[in-house]
Amino acid sequence: MNGHHTGVEEHDATNAYQSLSQTTGHDDPRWAFGTGVEDVQAEITSPVPDGVDAEDLAAYCQMLGDDALIYSHRLCEWVSNAPELEEDVALANIALDLLGQARVLLARAGHAEGAGRDEEVLAYARTEAQFRNVGLAELGDELDFAHAIARLLVFSSWRLALLDRLLGSADPVIAAVAGKGVKELTYHRDYAARWTLRLGDGTDESHHRMQAALDTVWPYVEELFRSTDEEHRLVAAGVAADPAQTRAEFDAVLGEVLAKATLTRPDRQPIGTIAGRGGRQGLHTEKLGHVLAEMQSLARQHPGARW
Repeated sequence: MNGHHTGVEEHDATNAYQSLSQTTGHDDPRWAFGTGVEDVQAEITSPVPDGVDAEDLAAYCQMLGDDALIYSHRLCEWVSNAPELEEDVALANIALDLLGQARVLLARAGHAEGAGRDEEVLAYARTEAQFRNVGLAELGDELDFAHAIARLLVFSSWRLALLDRLLGSADPVIAAVAGKGVKELTYHRDYAARWTLRLGDGTDESHHRMQAALDTVWPYVEELFRSTDEEHRLVAAGVAADPAQTRAEFDAVLGEVLAKATLTRPDRQPIGTIAGRGGRQGLHTEKLGHVLAEMQSLARQHPGARW
């Protein structure tokens, strides 16, 4: 079996990841999405903080909102396709958490830009080039569960570290989303970490699939830590967090998880970019077009419809 265990005892998995939960102050090892999490109580129409450019704030909220919106749609593709009903429900709940974040952030973006666009217009009436999500969010999993877990582990570890730094944002809506999102993403990351351990330190086949999934996802990691011009200005204004500052925490978490799962950290070149431009600047993979074609089809056929 090449040194891999045929299964993972429940208490071993719990002990392995208690330290991960402690990095965010969460001490409940249960998997229960939304447990103890209260609804965000932020006023979307709060004034733009003094000294903050409204266009920069709108762009930043779109970035964070688009990441959550597009990835939540991808996660919904697993409903009825996961290995077990329990995983269908788990991934659907993760998707709903991210959709909730997206709705608030896109509503805030619409208010900040002052162009009369609400969350629905921003979700359903923009073109590919107008979306500002990272490439990782738009990838398809091709119904490979190991790939879904690898992407969730990377995405949730990165976003958790980012939102943790946004708890003190000068923008009250971003701070409120971070307050709720940190609790949600703690569960998302723990869920992904447990499955990474189960697959990586499982059978030869599960180990191979998990390693191959990480290799596929890894070229999209570097983009997560690049900053845009808007982010630079908003960091100085106390609104945004520098994604580069999350790299050390991300590496520490992934290093611990992969070591316990007997997996190797991939050594893959980042995806090609044009002068450092990528998803944040509207340059996307062909996968985003497929997502938007499905996600926006009904709204485009019946513009302005209310249900």
